[in-house]
Amino acid sequence: MEHRLDWALAACARILRPVVRLALAMGVKHPHLEALLRDLLIEEAQRTWRGQGVPKPNLSQISVTTGLNRKVVTAKVRATVDPLPHTELSAAAKTFTLWLQMTTDDDTLRRLPVVTEGDGPSFERVARLASRGNVHHRTILDELVRLQMVAESDGTAELTADGFVPVEDLQSMLAFLGDNGRDHLLAAVSNTLGDTPRMLERAVYARGLTLADCTAIERLVRERWAGLHHELTREMTQAVDRVPAEAKATTNARIRVGIYTYYEDEEGASAPGAAQKKESPR
Repeated sequence: MEHRLDWALAACARILRPVVRLALAMGVKHPHLEALLRDLLIEEAQRTWRGQGVPKPNLSQISVTTGLNRKVVTAKVRATVDPLPHTELSAAAKTFTLWLQMTTDDDTLRRLPVVTEGDGPSFERVARLASRGNVHHRTILDELVRLQMVAESDGTAELTADGFVPVEDLQSMLAFLGDNGRDHLLAAVSNTLGDTPRMLERAVYARGLTLADCTAIERLVRERWAGLHHELTREMTQAVDRVPAEAKATTNARIRVGIYTYYEDEEGASAPGAAQKKESPR
């Protein structure tokens, strides 16, 4: 198609603009982004060739696919090092999510003894169950307290947040940004390229309303998401538990379900318009 490259570049520009905004805010310079883009081009080219049945693509194949010369491709001798934690593997996140799920049936469970001698619930038992006993409950509790999601006093622990959003930890926030943004875009890219199965990807948007209306709408979304979040957590937990022990080592499918809202007061906004709904065939 004659304009296919222009269309693709325009889409990439829209996607990359917030990435560039983040990079500049964090002190990232052009050489850093250039090196990162080069490495990602090579890694994705290798993935593409492997998907076409070529287990070890040669330098010429990667060079042709990426437009990079052979010397640059040769210099890429090892995989990109990722210094951010993997959010789905966090024992603190798993414990917080399980604990929050328990409170949907009994709100008094927002406050638990750290340990208990009896049969009643305790933070120690929640942490042991969530982490499969792989991380000591004291380590998990200290992390949740550091992130200001849990308060500890007089031998008890209390939930102080309604979602695992570690705003006091820049590394963790960047990790969540990367993981959530990546999977959101992977769903959109998969749908655009015609991969199957089609992923759920929907959005509703409006222009020409007040910021007060925007905040009210976001509040509504937060309230609705809270209920859906608990339902999804319960379903995912049950799904994981249904996998037989002998099959866990070879069961590698993963799923991430997310939601977002974004609003701003655009300078020079056009005349008010009706709400519009994105309904792509996905």
